[in-house]
Amino acid sequence: MRNVSALLTCIFVLALAAGALAEDKTYGEGVTGEDLVLVSDLLAKPDEFIGKTVRVKGTAVGVCAHRGCWINVAGDKEGETVRVKVQDGVIVFPPEIVGDTVIAEGVWTANELTMEQTKKVCAAEARKEGKEFDEGEVTTCMTLYQISGTGAVVVASTQ
Repeated sequence: MRNVSALLTCIFVLALAAGALAEDKTYGEGVTGEDLVLVSDLLAKPDEFIGKTVRVKGTAVGVCAHRGCWINVAGDKEGETVRVKVQDGVIVFPPEIVGDTVIAEGVWTANELTMEQTKKVCAAEARKEGKEFDEGEVTTCMTLYQISGTGAVVVASTQ
């Protein structure tokens, strides 16, 4: 019985040590600044940030399943996310980071879509939500905002 108790104590100590040794995982250039921009601020006034380097912090709620070339980061308000798009093959985000806390950095960009591109995006969203799509209802072109990512850090869990 005494050996079992000693063994359990060793396992417990090793588990604590492993958790204490967990390190943040850096992708690309990582993050170079400390100031964070709230996702809600980016989305409320997107044109004010165009061309500026921004850093956001939130939970990774989506990762590109094909190439790992983007992540969606949840913001400070429920339902708000921003996409961090990186150059294909330069940075690859693994799907396992979904649910982890991420700090991502890059340049805030605006991508103005043509009417054809806008209709494709709207059709894809409708399919995803299981809704009917009427392209006649689309009358203005969309602008998609995202962070052109240069790096990110997945914050180690301290659980």
